Amino acid sequence: MTERLETRKYTFTVEGETESWYFEWLQKQINNSPERIVNVSIQAQVQQSPAKFYKRTTAIVTPVVYHICDVESNEERFVKKFEGILSEMKDAKKQKGIRYCLGYSNFTFELWMILHKRNCSGPLTQRGQYLNPINQAYNEKFENLDQYKHEDNFKRCLSKLCLDDVRKAIDRAEKITESNKTNSKPRKSFGFTYYRDNPSLSIHTAVKLILKECGLLSEVNPGKNHS
Repeated sequence: MTERLETRKYTFTVEGETESWYFEWLQKQINNSPERIVNVSIQAQVQQSPAKFYKRTTAIVTPVVYHICDVESNEERFVKKFEGILSEMKDAKKQKGIRYCLGYSNFTFELWMILHKRNCSGPLTQRGQYLNPINQAYNEKFENLDQYKHEDNFKRCLSKLCLDDVRKAIDRAEKITESNKTNSKPRKSFGFTYYRDNPSLSIHTAVKLILKECGLLSEVNPGKNHS
């Protein structure tokens, strides 16, 4: 008789559908892996505002939430928007006792997707510049990022990935982080730490933790991007 595995639950709030589809794909990959020691239930709800999410739940139901978001640009309006999100995440602890953890991408989630297939350590000046690396990484010919984000197209890209690609993305992301630690000064805001320089990200810390707890990664470093 096959031993029934424990199911561990992870709650995410994400900015868009591509992020939600990614975590849906990751859940399936983990639960189909014969090496896993637990199953996972990854709930990734599209909700740009942490406050709107935590006001509808409790610390008993969702004690820890990971918020996946983009920095988008160093323009003041985008920085203000990002720091507003951090403020809401901090308030979740004060208002509801819910601990929010930060998984950001600077500029966008496309950086994380590229890292599954190749390095992307050079700085960019605007978000549209991710198009060529996406096409190269996934052997596609998307005319713009909106086309890439169409459900059928994005899921076709996901179909070209496996868990080993996720492990490589984590490794590449950690190398970017180590470089930033050496060459940049981190910014601290509302109890969270991030880099304003592109590229930078912390989304990999949540993914790494999940793989570790599933027995699919040898070591874990959850980072300090939480309140």
